[in-house]
Formats: sequence, structure tokens, C-alpha cells
Amino acid sequence: MRTKKKVSLTIDEDLYEAIDKASKMLKLAKSQLAQEAFRLWLKKETEALMAQGYEQMAEEDTAFADVTLQAQR
Repeated sequence: MRTKKKVSLTIDEDLYEAIDKASKMLKLAKSQLAQEAFRLWLKKETEALMAQGYEQMAEEDTAFADVTLQAQR
């Protein structure tokens, strides 16, 4: 069973109004919208970090291949 934690946020009024409108239109609690937004943000950030890591690994592999090639000459 998951334990819920209460969070207090301070946000701009225009953002609050947009969230309130979406909440009513979608018939979802604001907390449900916030949870989904946080999950999406965390997923996006994780994917961005992974992509950055893969790029760094590719650069290291290229550098290693260049060193290996030079050593074989």
C-alpha cells in the first residue's frame, strides 16, 4: 500500500487558474493532475540524463577507438 504525503506549493496565479480549469474540465482532482505532471517531468528528465550519458559513452568509445587505432599503426 502506498503512503501519500502532503505537499504545499506556491505557484503563479495564471498557472493555478489553468490547473483549476483543467481539473474541472477533466473531472480530476488537482492533486491527480500534479502527480501526473511530476511523473511526466521525472520521466523526461531521466530520459534526458540517459541520452546525455549515452552521448558521453559514444564520445569515450570514439576516443578509445582512436587511441587503439593509433597504437596499432
